[in-house]
Amino acid sequence: MSWSGGKDSALALYHCLNNKEINITGLITTVNASNNRISMHGVSVDLLRQQVWSIGLPIHIIPLPYPCSIEEYEEIMNKFLSLQMQQGVEGIIFGDIFLEDIRKYREHQLSKLGLKAIFPLWGRPSTEIVQQFFALGFKSIVTCIDGSLLPKNFVGKDYTSDFTNHLPENVDICGENGEFHSFVTDGPIFRTPLKVKTNRFIRKELPNPLGGKLKTYWYADLISRSQIE
Repeated sequence: MSWSGGKDSALALYHCLNNKEINITGLITTVNASNNRISMHGVSVDLLRQQVWSIGLPIHIIPLPYPCSIEEYEEIMNKFLSLQMQQGVEGIIFGDIFLEDIRKYREHQLSKLGLKAIFPLWGRPSTEIVQQFFALGFKSIVTCIDGSLLPKNFVGKDYTSDFTNHLPENVDICGENGEFHSFVTDGPIFRTPLKVKTNRFIRKELPNPLGGKLKTYWYADLISRSQIE
């Protein structure tokens, strides 16, 4: 499973773990090799390892150079996935909800290798996904926001109904368009909850995927509470 550590990944994993036709062999996470953090989400590898230990599945951490071209990314992933196929892997699970271009890209890339792309949450309304996420007892923290769409005070907050109620109308409540990213700390897929705290807030100017001037992103640098107690 393609694993970001965020809420949509967690809910998709929950559904797959309860599907007898799916046997998950491990999680895949790409990280920025220059800072050892989950790509875009900004969460440290140390916290990622704590998270997946609590979930109880193997993790494959794939370092990506920064910056990383699409050609470099595809070469790295194709090598990794080819090795996994030799171990019997037949498909990759994604937590995508409605972005057609992303789905088509994933399906195209995997089909070239003979792999299936699986989308457990696909086509479901964002409101339905959020309601189920909360009803199941999942908990998460917002680790990154697009500063052009949300003010700084949204980063580092718990992802709750209060958080979603205060989002601007042009922001998807699942953050499916990249408006924000999260890190899940508890829920029905966890053996024990993670205890984390925001250490500091970080501002970064990153390239705009659509071109033009740089975009501002705000990150919450999360650390384990055991590091400060």
